[in-house]
Amino acid sequence: MLGVLAGFVTIAAVIGVGAALAQWRILDEGGQRTLIQLSFFVASPCLMVTVLGDTDVSHVFSANLVASIGSVLVSAVVWIGLARLVWRRNLGDTVIGTFASCYVNAGNLGLPITAYALGNVGYIVPMLLTQMLVLQPIGLMLLDLASGAGRDISRRDWLVSMLTRPFRNPLTVGALAGLLLSITGFELPRLVADPLELIAGMAIPGMLLAYGVSLRMGPRPGSGEQSSQVATIVALKLVVQPLVAILIAKFALGLEGQDVFAVAVVAGLPTAQNVFTHAVRYQRAVILARDAIILTTILAVPALIVIAALLA
Repeated sequence: MLGVLAGFVTIAAVIGVGAALAQWRILDEGGQRTLIQLSFFVASPCLMVTVLGDTDVSHVFSANLVASIGSVLVSAVVWIGLARLVWRRNLGDTVIGTFASCYVNAGNLGLPITAYALGNVGYIVPMLLTQMLVLQPIGLMLLDLASGAGRDISRRDWLVSMLTRPFRNPLTVGALAGLLLSITGFELPRLVADPLELIAGMAIPGMLLAYGVSLRMGPRPGSGEQSSQVATIVALKLVVQPLVAILIAKFALGLEGQDVFAVAVVAGLPTAQNVFTHAVRYQRAVILARDAIILTTILAVPALIVIAALLA
């Protein structure tokens, strides 16, 4: 449990630094956007290469992968139905809301928690790959579509562009490269690996600092979106997703003990900061993403404590 709390304290500290930098006018909206762009296009792809490249591929294609995909699908489908049929949100807003309701903080919080609280970083890899190789490419493709890509080209060219776009996304390319290194067992030479690791170290702090700037410069959390929509996302992320993961793990896959606990903890992680990165980059549901991240990050602490008490 100390590992869980330590992960949240670290995140809060870096976000606080970002807010302080905005308060002191060292960073403004331009600086925030620069941090976002560097994290999205440069640092995060390097992080995917370094993290996945060092991961045992046997942890990827495990029963945990089925539980991860199932929990993501249930939360995503519920949000999409409500967003489109009840709240009448547009495509771009629906995608960002879907991310917020099921895209877990697998990187800067999932990695330390699985390392220190669960004793095995491999527990986070199935969820990480589900998000990077399935959920994120589909979501980014839809965000491109919502932003107007393909309106002035032929249907065939648009289809080719949409099918190949996931493989031109820097985060997806980084994840695929890391997975390839893991499968083949190939080790990058130090002249390549060292710069990658150095740049990768900028990804998580960059996203967190930019998020802190947003908290200081934007409206206070809860003031920019309908409270019912934000509350729904929080419930899907912290209650529905881990509950579904537990049910799949226990009754569909026959997992027990530590494996069930690990699946539940991973599913119960808060919304990832890079959801905010995507919202800013595409200018869709920015405040919704920001509010979902801060509220799930705060409330995930008691949620994970409850999970630990029930399953550990």
